Amino acid sequence: MENIYDFNLPDVDDEKFKTMLQHKNVSVKRIVSNTLKTPQTFRQDVDEWVIVLQGCAKLEMDGIIHKLKKGDSLFIEANKEHTLLKTKQVVVWLAIYIS
Repeated sequence: MENIYDFNLPDVDDEKFKTMLQHKNVSVKRIVSNTLKTPQTFRQDVDEWVIVLQGCAKLEMDGIIHKLKKGDSLFIEANKEHTLLKTKQVVVWLAIYIS
């Protein structure tokens, strides 16, 4: 058994990804972001659903800025470019990737 909140904090302006579950076409990852100030752009070849478990963040997709806080979720289609603009202190995400 593993606790989702048991992690080592990444350096400031960095993230750590940990696969919590890999089964068939689904991957579940915990992402910990530490006070991101440098925007990071992503484009995955799989669908992604994320939920914020702790903290808050700003993410831009299709020209829309999403202000995400604890409990908010967002679906990101495969091959959709999106940019994590910044996080306020530490953000813990649960990301589900579906291929």
